[in-house]
Amino acid sequence: MLSLYDGLTARLRAIGDWLWPTALRVILFWEFWEAGVKKYRGENWFDNIPWADWQKGFPFPFDQLGTSLNWTLATWGELVFSVALLFGLCTRFAAFSLIVITAVATAAVHWPLEYTDLTELWRGYVITADGAGNYKLPLLFVIMLLPLVFHGGGKFSLDHLLISLAHRNDRLDDRTGDLQALGLGLFVLGMAVVFVEPLWGGSLLAAAALAVILPQFMGNPMRSDGW
Repeated sequence: MLSLYDGLTARLRAIGDWLWPTALRVILFWEFWEAGVKKYRGENWFDNIPWADWQKGFPFPFDQLGTSLNWTLATWGELVFSVALLFGLCTRFAAFSLIVITAVATAAVHWPLEYTDLTELWRGYVITADGAGNYKLPLLFVIMLLPLVFHGGGKFSLDHLLISLAHRNDRLDDRTGDLQALGLGLFVLGMAVVFVEPLWGGSLLAAAALAVILPQFMGNPMRSDGW
């Protein structure tokens, strides 16, 4: 029975390298492409956002750019990076960029201005705003983008094709689980949070910097298949 189970899970992992990243890329392409097209064809409603008492507005440094430039960046960011996701080209960079766009949008119009505890914050985990935020959908998008940042676009992608043509597959199989890898992970999470909650995100980014710098004072980093 164990050998049967191991065989099934091995085959699921093998086909999963083709299927799950493709499914994520396609659905996220459509969501961000649709949002970008609506902005491209519509008027700049950033100028007329009815800021409520519970909305933060654009975070720094985007609050210094002006609504027209923010509108242009959001529009073309969603269009260009969604297409990159669809074809699996520069997948990690595209997914990370869309995380930043989503985080800025969350801070601007989806995150509550203030809350007294986590229970009150949780009230904003909804689709329709009820005075306590409505960050459910952008949070789900960020969580869906994270696997593409950490694992890439999968085997059915232009990234994988280019890597195969360059004969780089063998080098990519040498995985490193060390403090610097942890630092990269903390950096991605920090950038997903810092625009919404600067204190939380700043703490993650500081920990990321420490994890990257610390191995320089400890000799060669540990190389393994994981922590």
